[in-house]
Amino acid sequence: MNLSAFLHELDWDDLPPAVQQQARRCLLDTVGTAMGGRATALSRIIYDFTAAAFGGQGPALWLDGRQVSPPGAALAHASTIDALDAHDGYRPGKGHAGVALIPAALATAPPDLSGRALLAGLVAGYEIALRAGEALHATAADYHTSGAWNALGAAAVTARHLELDRAQTAHALGIAEYYGPRSPMMRCIEHPTMLKDGSGWGAHTGVSAGLLAAAGFTGAPAETITGIAASGFWDDLGERWRILDLYFKPYPVCRWAQPAIRAALDLQRAHALEPATIATIDVTTFAAATRLAGRRPQTTEEAQYSLPFPLAVTLIYGNVGPDRLDDTGLADERVLALARRVHLEEDPALTARFPAERYARVTITTLEGATFHSGETPAAWGPEAPPGDDALRQKFRTLAQSTLPAGRAHHLETLLWQISDLPTIRPLLSALASPLSGHATSANANLKSPIPDPQPPIPGGKK
Repeated sequence: MNLSAFLHELDWDDLPPAVQQQARRCLLDTVGTAMGGRATALSRIIYDFTAAAFGGQGPALWLDGRQVSPPGAALAHASTIDALDAHDGYRPGKGHAGVALIPAALATAPPDLSGRALLAGLVAGYEIALRAGEALHATAADYHTSGAWNALGAAAVTARHLELDRAQTAHALGIAEYYGPRSPMMRCIEHPTMLKDGSGWGAHTGVSAGLLAAAGFTGAPAETITGIAASGFWDDLGERWRILDLYFKPYPVCRWAQPAIRAALDLQRAHALEPATIATIDVTTFAAATRLAGRRPQTTEEAQYSLPFPLAVTLIYGNVGPDRLDDTGLADERVLALARRVHLEEDPALTARFPAERYARVTITTLEGATFHSGETPAAWGPEAPPGDDALRQKFRTLAQSTLPAGRAHHLETLLWQISDLPTIRPLLSALASPLSGHATSANANLKSPIPDPQPPIPGGKK
């Protein structure tokens, strides 16, 4: 199928029911991650930076109300989602799409767009971004961050909302590919900081690319789409739905740590193991996961790119929530003591199966000398055994209520879950934009809640 026709003509009724439901799930899960991410220092910094550097009469920053440009909104919101690291992912692309697509879509969507049209555009964006990611990884020697390819998905949804023609759409995708942040992924693993997975700048680049193409700016053809080596990834566009192959995250930490977390938790539950009785925890896994070796993280980012720390948190508290990744949680001596007893070792056979498969084996030895072995264990909530709707909605509540009052979190959840029934997305935009009580800045102190017009139409976009 022609990519431009697929992007611009895809309709809600064209989608299989399973794809429709997955689109709702992705929207809910990604926005929930953003709500939890608002409590991070990364989000605070990027919001203030965006308001200063990318101000404008465009979308309102979520839970803040300051209006900025569409590229600025995409940057701030994608960075906020990346800050918590609890969003959906795609194993063949070794990265994440929704983190950039959903901020880009909500930054450029006309307020009177229907909920179904929003979801259909998101599906088109996912299908383009995920294929671009596979193609880039298959044709590039470096291991790059997700922003390098999710920028194309962000450009695609922007092109759809701006109603770009076929030539302009091709230019937008080419601009996004050329300017997309081709950042070295392992550097942010080895030096965990606020750089994260490049998705904030991927979203910013994609929205900018669409706006530039609408103004007549031209770009080279996107080789991840038009290149000979990439052609095989596009043959089934509109027939096979890659959005169904996403995984979700039960915990807001690197996916590579999550097979070991699940294996250890399974052992604990099966054998009623008390953390205080554990002498050692031996984790055997693929090479990339053994790089997550930090045992005493000093920042949220170091905790998210650790394996021993969140594993210890889970064994002690049963879960890993945002509160365990902040200053107080990082100083928890019980967790730190158990994390010191976690040992990592590579299994070359598991490394050879990465990234298509991500497994860990865990052995727990007690102080009395008893040993318990997990066997090979994948992360929870993979595409083979996805979470149910109830589990995803509970995750949303946990994350959203870490920032929002319960009533407001429930209202937002209802809007997101029933988005396909909304004649316009204006209520959702207003619910997202309304500042937190007592948290409005001087720039938005006079705004009312909900904000009457959180997102003026973009010139040249759909009316």
